Amino acid sequence: AIFPQNFSSIYASREGLLGGKMKIDLCNFSGYKILPGHGKRLIRVDGKVYNFMTGKAEKSFLMRRNPRKTSWTVLYRRKHKKGTIEEVQKKRTRKHVKHLRAYQGETLESIKNKRNPEIRRQQREQAIKAAKEKAVAKKKAKQQVMQQKVSKQQTKQKPAKVFKSQKASGRR
Repeated sequence: AIFPQNFSSIYASREGLLGGKMKIDLCNFSGYKILPGHGKRLIRVDGKVYNFMTGKAEKSFLMRRNPRKTSWTVLYRRKHKKGTIEEVQKKRTRKHVKHLRAYQGETLESIKNKRNPEIRRQQREQAIKAAKEKAVAKKKAKQQVMQQKVSKQQTKQKPAKVFKSQKASGRR
């Protein structure tokens, strides 16, 4: 059996029923409202009070069933997003407005220049050009060092010494 979520709309026309004197409880298992004259109340030895709308809810509670896994309870419907009204809009959050401030060592103008795509493109091109020039200079320096080593080796070359062990043939 499906229970209506809001009993107050059904009985609102009767005077005195919901006028503050009568208390509407919630079922501890199903989560539905219990109107006056309905339901059961269980009081444990430790003094804790439990209200149940139907015997079905009471028995399920006493069997320690999980109301989030029982399909007819409010908790199950909330967990599985059943019956939610789609007209309810999400809360509109305000967008945080960013304020530009000068950092230590940098002015506000330099920061704005960094955000300008035209200036950033020019700076990137300059950086690439400088890196290429540096790589070319390093390569030339390396080639010069290698040429100097080769020229020194050619000038120092002497006839190779022949050792006795190389002249002697036979067993060693």
